[in-house]
Amino acid sequence: MVRIAGVDLPASKRVDIALTYLYGIGRSNVVQILSKANIDASRRIQTLTDEEASRIAKIIEKEYMVEGDLRRAVSDNIKRLRDIGTYRGMRHARKLPARGQRTRSNARTKRGKRVTIGALKKDDRAKVAEKPAEEAKK
Repeated sequence: MVRIAGVDLPASKRVDIALTYLYGIGRSNVVQILSKANIDASRRIQTLTDEEASRIAKIIEKEYMVEGDLRRAVSDNIKRLRDIGTYRGMRHARKLPARGQRTRSNARTKRGKRVTIGALKKDDRAKVAEKPAEEAKK
């Protein structure tokens, strides 16, 4: 099992796919890394020698910000935006889309489950009507 930047790469995957398990490394970065390391992308992780794995690890360590460092940098950038009070920072603070997407009809993932205002089902309307009557008896 190959371990790069604190992440165990799956042994049965192809090298070009397995490297994308690292946060901050995408498919285009993988092509560059493998060309610099002179390694065929179609090989499996389990077939890599220790020397080849260390070559890949050195390239990633030297040229790319990955995993913890990248996560920290991203969260610091968002925190900075919040602190200086930018529009994007306010959108992040309110957990809303920050890049101009519409929220009237979409953004359900960010905004959460729909809350219907004014329309109640028959059962719910009956429960709401019972609560004031119970409180008046007390």
